[in-house]
Amino acid sequence: MGMSPTSKVLTGLSSIALAAAGFAAAAPAQADQPVSEFAGHTHPYRHGVVPTKEAAAGAAGKRTSNLHYGGGVDGIGVTTGTPKVYLVFWGSQWGTQGTDANGYTTLSGDPSGEAVRAQQLFKGLGTNGETWSGVMTQYCEGIASGSTSCPSTAAHVAYPTGGALAGVWVDTSSAAPGQATGNQLASEAVKAAGHFGNTTAASNRNVQYVVLSPTGTHPDGFNTPSGTFCAWHDWNGDTTLSGGAAPSPYGDVAFTNDPYVTDMGTSCGQNYVNSGSAGLLDGVTMVYGHEYSETITDQNPAGGWTDSTGYENADKCAWKGTGGVGGAQNVNFATGSFAMQGTWSNDYNGGAGGCQIAHPIVP
Repeated sequence: MGMSPTSKVLTGLSSIALAAAGFAAAAPAQADQPVSEFAGHTHPYRHGVVPTKEAAAGAAGKRTSNLHYGGGVDGIGVTTGTPKVYLVFWGSQWGTQGTDANGYTTLSGDPSGEAVRAQQLFKGLGTNGETWSGVMTQYCEGIASGSTSCPSTAAHVAYPTGGALAGVWVDTSSAAPGQATGNQLASEAVKAAGHFGNTTAASNRNVQYVVLSPTGTHPDGFNTPSGTFCAWHDWNGDTTLSGGAAPSPYGDVAFTNDPYVTDMGTSCGQNYVNSGSAGLLDGVTMVYGHEYSETITDQNPAGGWTDSTGYENADKCAWKGTGGVGGAQNVNFATGSFAMQGTWSNDYNGGAGGCQIAHPIVP
């Protein structure tokens, strides 16, 4: 059931070197800063990985080819039903749970407020007439492998009407590992499927589990010299996961490794769009949105949409600069304004392709 898609592993500056060199400023509007080719090819399970800004700089040619359909894995290519996102706050380190005035779960071990921001983001998707999600709806499944466009009759990626947030679970049954393996992350996602009652393959067909690790932890090496990334996604059956595939009695389970993004500061997007305190969580929403958009267009990697090098829709537009047609910028949902990055659109610019922050919703 596993596969060996093009590796997306980055090697970059060590944390010591980053501190010595300082962080690069945000690029100007629409600046071409393609995500670099991942060196080493040693972690093929890190699909759609968001590299740190420093690790991403310096390579060219990743924004010149359109995405193509991978033919599906286990019969799954894209998320065709209304997308559902379950947030899993993993580990006793998250602290005491509470509820704010708006009904969002708060956690005492969350110094930056990432938990509430994540809930606001996923609850806001598909509201306020937003068309950031529209970019993804042009992609589909059930077509010939290698196709770069979709007929109207194909099953397209669905729009998250009314919000994508389907549930929140704070799993404080034990401490989250200091450096969780891919297998452990996948196993936590499978455990969450059981917790939420999604105990059949059908109930997990249009679902993704976002596994959020607490501050100070290093899931899969995040925030270490060998882990110059901000997040990645995969599915439980990938045999290349560190520690091996994770068994699931509930069918295929798509999950994201979302570390505590603000632990990496500007390297993972802090103040990329907004200055001062308003930009503290810019990277959080850009990174979480990046992985969400890639999961719904490549749910069981790499059976969905990738380019010839294995890059997914958001990879091709990461750290592109701010503003314009496809740069990072604030997007308004019913739950607030969020810094979001653009994603790749095959049908942009007469079919030549390019990054877009908005797109008409494809029925």
